[in-house]
Amino acid sequence: MAFDLHQLGAFNVVAASGSLGRAAEALNVTQPALSRTIRRLEEHVGAPLFERHTKGMQLTDIGRALLPHATLLQREADHAEEEIKAMLGLAKGTIRVGAVGSIACHVLPLALGSVCKKWPNLRVHVVEGVWDRLADALVAREIDLALGVATSDSDEIEAIGDCRWEDTSHVVAGKRHPLRGKPGLALKDTLAERWAVFPKGTGPYEHMKRVFARHRLPPPDVVVETRSVTVLKSLIGRSGFLGWMPEPMYDAERKAGIVDALDIPGASDRRTLTAFRRRAGLLPGPATRLLEELRQLTAASAGTRAGR
Repeated sequence: MAFDLHQLGAFNVVAASGSLGRAAEALNVTQPALSRTIRRLEEHVGAPLFERHTKGMQLTDIGRALLPHATLLQREADHAEEEIKAMLGLAKGTIRVGAVGSIACHVLPLALGSVCKKWPNLRVHVVEGVWDRLADALVAREIDLALGVATSDSDEIEAIGDCRWEDTSHVVAGKRHPLRGKPGLALKDTLAERWAVFPKGTGPYEHMKRVFARHRLPPPDVVVETRSVTVLKSLIGRSGFLGWMPEPMYDAERKAGIVDALDIPGASDRRTLTAFRRRAGLLPGPATRLLEELRQLTAASAGTRAGR
């Protein structure tokens, strides 16, 4: 069954707005014209897509089944048009990328700064989050590249093998935290403190838990769980909490004298980071340009470590 992209686009807007009037205003068309477009799509499908009420438009079961496919087709069409126009120099392409917090704080800004300098017509859409959010966004085609901790490939997502690098995570605290003056500080001493970390089940939390297990210790007392990097750094730097963070995430705060790692023997650990893409389809041109820059940065980082 072949679909008309114009009709699918109208369908998506009506479904999102829940109102024919609001959708017509968003699309800058008249309500009768939009109603005819939706009616032609329903005739093509062979079933009603909306239930019409005085208060708006609600999707039928058929409409709900069509919606994710219509959204995906519209997104792919937009990406294709954007890519072709960007190659012809007629429009701006868009880099759609997602990253975990430590990468969003350090590696990604460096790569984007270089790419946008070389390709000034490109625009960027960034999603920051933990891996489960990024993986979903990659599969749903909200982003084209995801940057996170190396993990097993799936049926839909694969790691890009030549774009890997490492960072080190530490127990971190504010510069004036009382534990900084404790002689012979050990990891067990942190168990009596309040902790603020990423939620249980996320990569950073599991990484921290493995370090404590390696010392035959239970996980610390987590008082605050949050996915917000800003909230975490504020709690650690200003409210006396301990945390677990990779170096790039708190680099600016370290230089400003607000947050730094605690000097605890054996209480740090390295992890491998990489870029991921969807298995199916070609990587869009704008994302390819970002990937090229990331490859150069990660190669330079690997070369620096090898030279030490």
